Amino acid sequence: MEVADRRDEEIRDSGNMDIIKSQYVTDSVSEERRSRELKDGLHPLRYKFSIWYTRRTPGVRNQSYEDNIKKIVEFSTVEGFWACYCHLARSSLLPSPTDLHFFKDGIRPLWEDGANCNGGKWIIRFSKVVSARFWEDLLLALVGDQLDDADNICGAVLSVRFNEDIISVWNRNASDHQAVMGLRDSIKRHLKLPHAYVMEYKPHDASLRDNSSYRNTWLRG
Repeated sequence: MEVADRRDEEIRDSGNMDIIKSQYVTDSVSEERRSRELKDGLHPLRYKFSIWYTRRTPGVRNQSYEDNIKKIVEFSTVEGFWACYCHLARSSLLPSPTDLHFFKDGIRPLWEDGANCNGGKWIIRFSKVVSARFWEDLLLALVGDQLDDADNICGAVLSVRFNEDIISVWNRNASDHQAVMGLRDSIKRHLKLPHAYVMEYKPHDASLRDNSSYRNTWLRG
């Protein structure tokens, strides 16, 4: 029994060491990137980001969601962000249904992705008159590393629909209630969200079960 317990402990230690090594490699690569960008006279961001685009054809069934997602650009500096953002169409000009995904590099905007599978998302519904402003404010908060517990954030999505626009912020761990509520408060604070707006939370495993992004939410706040 002691041998078995010792073996289990060794396996856990080995797994933890792999995570530490992976994090060390990631941090080393990020430091090398930042050093290179500073030498080039640029202003490096803490995280590298990718922007993805999804356009589904209305009325066409059995479309593969993963096949429809296209990465359009990536950036890792302040200059790169503005160069990309200034060329993106504003939400009012995008057809419905369209999704813009703004995610940390290496994380695909899929519920099943390893960084997302245990997480969920906060959902906010906006009228089309104001959605572009709140979306821009959210992107600036993400790029500027202003939201609390930034390591727990995977990315954000703008979903353009027929009569409303929906903004969602994805996080890694849906079971950490304190972190989930802390993210909600941070989003409200940085977006200066009026009290009339209701935020809803839905874990990704629930989305997988009912095959829906925004229906049957679990938590309102």
